[in-house]
Amino acid sequence: MSEYGTAIGFAPDEIDFTASTRAARLKWVIVVNSELPPGRAVNAAVCTAVATTKAVTGLLGDEAVDVDGEHYTGLPWVGCSILTADAEKLRAVRAKAAASPGCHVADMPGVAQQIRVYTDFLATMKEIPTEEMEFCAVGIVGPRNRIDKLVGKLPLMA
Repeated sequence: MSEYGTAIGFAPDEIDFTASTRAARLKWVIVVNSELPPGRAVNAAVCTAVATTKAVTGLLGDEAVDVDGEHYTGLPWVGCSILTADAEKLRAVRAKAAASPGCHVADMPGVAQQIRVYTDFLATMKEIPTEEMEFCAVGIVGPRNRIDKLVGKLPLMA
């Protein structure tokens, strides 16, 4: 669900495993805080990816099978660009995405990497005003042209 309660995703007839990722109606990006050390950055990207694939329908392709019959989990057929931004730019991108109808936003607040008990995380989140929230990463899925405008010329994670 998006922040507006509207389901975001692909209808079955839109899923085309033969098409280029650039032909998909929706685009998926994860913007990671460029100030994080590598381990925390990867953790934040993975956490937002998991939340996104649960919430956005049709992102994952069919499982793959190699010549020996070994099975491999399906991957995102639409691709996912991992970009970076400093904390201020990340917050601005997140705010614009959250206010944009038709976009799904999966957040990884900084406090999530500091608390090991999920109910404690939920309680702590209730104490932090939105404008003071620090983000490790934000995953965004939405109409391709809108996502392109939101992320502008953010660099790919190196």
